[in-house]
Amino acid sequence: MTAGIGVLFLLSAKPSAASGATAPTAANSGLRSYVIPRVAGRLLIPFILMLGFYIQFHGEYGPGGGFQAGAIVAAALILYALLEGEQRGLRVISRRVLMGLMAGGAILYGAVGVAGMLLGGNFLDYSVLSGDPVTGQQIGIILIEFGVGMTVTGVLLSIYHAFAARGS
Repeated sequence: MTAGIGVLFLLSAKPSAASGATAPTAANSGLRSYVIPRVAGRLLIPFILMLGFYIQFHGEYGPGGGFQAGAIVAAALILYALLEGEQRGLRVISRRVLMGLMAGGAILYGAVGVAGMLLGGNFLDYSVLSGDPVTGQQIGIILIEFGVGMTVTGVLLSIYHAFAARGS
């Protein structure tokens, strides 16, 4: 989260008019005139998303988890924005929703930790989240990984859109 905030802070500076940067136009947004990448990309996006969600919800039982899933989901949405253009990508998930994902994931992570403390355990002690310690561990891990996945998806997409908005 801190690295994402740092990158977004650095990218928030607008390029000056003297630098020669131009705003993106309809002609250079997306790969609309390239048939093969568009068809292949459109076929791959649902499978990439499915893999990301599988890793998100399977991370408790096997390799993977929130960070990997967030990166994969963000990659699928970045591929869509590359194929269709940044404006269409922002119509799928707006900047406001991206900010909500970044903040909401971090808040969920912190809330699970605080809930453990309020229930008599330590910060991020999942075993107190349920009457059965094993079930509490499972609930805690799923919630924590979901929060991490939300934050990573939001940060990576925000970084992509910040770069894309800078023009060429």
